[in-house]
Parts: sequence; C-alpha cells; structure tokens
Amino acid sequence: MQSSTIRHLAAFAGATAVLLGAFAAHALRGRLDEAGLAVFETAVQYHMYHALALGLCAMRTQLRLAPWCFLIGILLFSGSLYALALSQLKWLAYITPFGGIAFVIGWLALGFERNGPKT
Repeated sequence: MQSSTIRHLAAFAGATAVLLGAFAAHALRGRLDEAGLAVFETAVQYHMYHALALGLCAMRTQLRLAPWCFLIGILLFSGSLYALALSQLKWLAYITPFGGIAFVIGWLALGFERNGPKT
C-alpha cells in the first residue's frame, strides 16, 4: 500500500473516531446504559489509537502487513464493539478478539517489517 493511501486512510480513521466519540458523548448519553457506553468508548479509544498507528505507517515506506492489520483491527475490534453497544447482540463479542489479534500483529509488523532497501 502506498504511503499516500495509508495517510489518507489514517486521516479518515482519525476523523471517524472523533465523530463517533462526539456521537457517544452527545447522542448516546441517556440512551445507552453505563456498560454499553463504556463499550462504545473503548471502541472509540482503540479506533483512535490505531488511526495514529496508521499515521506512523505512512511515515515508513514499503510497509505491507502493518497498515492492513491496523485497518482490519479497526473494522473487527472497534466495529464489533460499536455494533455490540448499539444493538446488544451478544454474539458480536466473538468477533472482537480477532480484531485484537490483528492489532497485535500490526504492532509487531510495524516494529519488524523491513522498511525499504538496505543502504
């Protein structure tokens, strides 16, 4: 994935994390119980952390695995938590760990993936 594409995805992910955080603070207070709101807020936190991680990926050339893992993690981890908080469909919690695993692989790949040709 090209660094400009990763940068655009990082910007989009960060913007959506901010919007969803504002949505939780203003539209969901009083509509979700404390547990549901906490689940949604956890999703927002991890969403933002990994939007920033995507931004780190954009600074390094030729990363292949890390950005994909962060994107997949945001979709599976945060996405399943958003849906769980809003729908109360408990089976969605089974998806969340796969996103967490993608996050872990992404962080490891960020540290160990080769960054372009050696000089």
